[in-house]
Amino acid sequence: MLSSIKRLFGARPEAPQGDGLVAWAQARGHALKHVREGDGLVVEGRIEGNPWRLEWGAPQRSYILDRELRLRMELGLPPALQMLVTTRTLAEELEQAAYAMFTDGMQTRLDSGMPEEMRWLSMFDKVPVPALKGLRNRFHAIASMPEPLNAWLEGELAQRLEVASTQWLGAEDPFVLMTLRGRAYLRMEALRPQEAMLDGVLALFDTAARRAVTVVDEHGAQHGWPATMSTAWQSQYPLDAADDEDSR
Repeated sequence: MLSSIKRLFGARPEAPQGDGLVAWAQARGHALKHVREGDGLVVEGRIEGNPWRLEWGAPQRSYILDRELRLRMELGLPPALQMLVTTRTLAEELEQAAYAMFTDGMQTRLDSGMPEEMRWLSMFDKVPVPALKGLRNRFHAIASMPEPLNAWLEGELAQRLEVASTQWLGAEDPFVLMTLRGRAYLRMEALRPQEAMLDGVLALFDTAARRAVTVVDEHGAQHGWPATMSTAWQSQYPLDAADDEDSR
């Protein structure tokens, strides 16, 4: 848990603040709500008619020490399609925590009490992920099936992850991107979310969701999966725009 300890005792010059998220939601025309208790915020929007929900507030994971940013979208993916990308630092931290729980005889908690991302890191075999070859020092990826994972990551999603690693996602920042129970999820630490970062996060999430749908439609027959929504879903966040943002 070294990364979490370093963040816990490191300098924290800024207090959590959601002003940037409020400004971003209003500027982009998204629905914005304040949670009933605390200072959390909920933002809802649509991409090609598909609703997504963003939550910012108190963390739901122990590896996130400050405010947590969560995104989810219902995609109707096969439940068996379980894919996970994390920052490598977080993957190592979670693997160490799971190993410690196992060696301490906490098997019941290991089976049912830990979050899916930690359990998957313990369950799924490590396999080569060619799509992340150039990013292996920054990200770690596993899945219930290696072929869909590589298809999901190759091309645009890998490029989005590279943009994230150079613009708004630090090497030691906790970050999770996954497909679970038919949905796409993104989870990360965000003390003071700002407009440029939020645009990048939503662009990455849009790509991950769209690519997951494409993977099911292209690989579903060999796994007996039904087709999902139309693959005519077009990105609203072209990669060249992200490159332009980086050059400012």
